[in-house]
Amino acid sequence: MQCTSAPPSPPHTPSSQSGSVQPPSSASSSSSDSAPATAVAPNPATPPASGTVSASASSTSLGPRYRLATQVVTLESSLKDPYNPASTPIYQTATFKQTSADAHGEYDYTRSGNPTRTALEKHVAKLCGAHRAFAVSSGMSALDVITRLVRTGQEIVAGTDIYGGTNRLLKFLEGQGIHTKHVDTTDLAQVAEALGTNTRLVLLETPTNPLIRVADIAGVVRLTRERAPNALVVVDNTMMSPYLQRPLELGVDIEYHSGTKYLCGHHDLMAGVIAVSSPKVADDVYFIINASGCGLAPFDCWLLLRGIKTLGVRMEKQQQNAHRVAQFLESTGLRVHYPGLASFPQKALHDSQSTGAGAVLSFETGSTETSQLIVEACKLFSISVSFGCVNSLISMPCRMSHASIPAHVRKERALPEDLIRLCIGIEDAEDLVEDLHQALVVAKVAAPVL
Repeated sequence: MQCTSAPPSPPHTPSSQSGSVQPPSSASSSSSDSAPATAVAPNPATPPASGTVSASASSTSLGPRYRLATQVVTLESSLKDPYNPASTPIYQTATFKQTSADAHGEYDYTRSGNPTRTALEKHVAKLCGAHRAFAVSSGMSALDVITRLVRTGQEIVAGTDIYGGTNRLLKFLEGQGIHTKHVDTTDLAQVAEALGTNTRLVLLETPTNPLIRVADIAGVVRLTRERAPNALVVVDNTMMSPYLQRPLELGVDIEYHSGTKYLCGHHDLMAGVIAVSSPKVADDVYFIINASGCGLAPFDCWLLLRGIKTLGVRMEKQQQNAHRVAQFLESTGLRVHYPGLASFPQKALHDSQSTGAGAVLSFETGSTETSQLIVEACKLFSISVSFGCVNSLISMPCRMSHASIPAHVRKERALPEDLIRLCIGIEDAEDLVEDLHQALVVAKVAAPVL
């Protein structure tokens, strides 16, 4: 049920809050309903050079501006553990002993906070350049927490090309008196027209899933500040991960991820993370998580921490493979959607706000029957929803991940029924190309010889 008890947020003041990068305080583990706000400095409006983090994000015990591949494997543990473990321990406990009835320690109950979760949240905050980060039970749980910042009668502006689960939640919120205006978020004119004084959230996916379209993050932030100053700009950054794109550095208020995808990398857990630039919004988010009890369990926190350590090497290999696969598919005459291709219509915009093209691409065949033949003829690609794992996946979104969107709505939003989505893993790229080639031959799309 939609929560309406969170304390109201004041008007947004980007000059003092947006893009702040101080690590979360130890109060993030307390059972209190809110943590004390910390004064923070704003981030630069432009993203850092490829492979680096902002100066303020790296102004920790690590010292100089280490590149992100180093940051992902380096945890700056503040755990008070007498044994100095090389790996963060799993504090598999529901409750914590106190020294007296009125002298409470840093932790009292794992729903409210746990040392393993704190280690994960501080690590994610560092990678995202956030004031504070939070770990919850799934990517959809992360979005649910964020939408609980919206009150009955307020509005959300969201895209037309969005994840099916996101669309489902927004549809549910309509019944709670929260209306969503769906627009093409890659068109700033449409975004501007949708914004108003009643807008509370502007929700972006970029690149979008599954059509791989790119929204101008900084442009949307600017329009929102002008036309809906009380609104929060939220980016689902799952497709890129903080390794390739850091929306908070472009002025975004909240970014969130399905940690199940690239952050984990192995599809062996469900998790979501929320990274927040403002102390006030962070307090509200923590209140909702603590009240609703959706914080991530200690063992899952440990798994996610372990997965993040290999994020850099996985993303480099996966997007290298994706580029090879995209080039091959384009060479057969298919219409391919991938930001790494020179032919990608929004390549300049994507490159201006991201440091890589990612490892998800989609293509059209012109026939749903042909697409189904290709999907079912693949031997190395697994037919599965989701993305971000080390194994390559193939799917038809309109029949799988986006099937919950009614057919007439998919048609209105120009989502092709024949679309095939590929989620590229770390296999040998030539094996992936050969597998796709033989599937195209079966579907009579390509000649038998490569």
